[in-house]
Amino acid sequence: MKERLAYTRSTILPRRAADLRAEIDSFHVEYCAALDANDIERWPEFFSKDASYRITSRQNALLGMPVGLIYCEGLDMITDRALAVAHSQMFAPRHILHVLGITRVLEETGDTISSQTPFILMQTLVEGPSTVHLAGIYHDRFVRDGERLLIASREVVHDTEILDTALAYPA
Repeated sequence: MKERLAYTRSTILPRRAADLRAEIDSFHVEYCAALDANDIERWPEFFSKDASYRITSRQNALLGMPVGLIYCEGLDMITDRALAVAHSQMFAPRHILHVLGITRVLEETGDTISSQTPFILMQTLVEGPSTVHLAGIYHDRFVRDGERLLIASREVVHDTEILDTALAYPA
């Protein structure tokens, strides 16, 4: 992961990168809309069967440590996580809003696309102010399933040092 955090030049020609970026952005629009609408049970629909999902700090990523605040391996674990959050919320009601930056398309190999997308995850407590809940970069590997993209691997590397105790919700 340390190498993935360093700048690497994209291997994609600009025109192809623009096409892939549009496709990834369309994916992100739906992904974020589902999560922002608190439709957490739909979250697994965005992942491939063998997908992995991890939220970890920049420090852990730089040190190559596998530890993560959230770690799921395979669609069954991702589904379990979604159901647990949807049916046993142990934190105050809140609204979530994803704000994404410009996606960098790094590589396309066969049906696999690697990209990085900066994000800010805002939260608004029902009776409180809006705050930055998490900020960082999605390090993604997408695969094609027919005409649509699915996440094969998402590593959410956050810069936020002081985390809210309610970081149970997917980024």
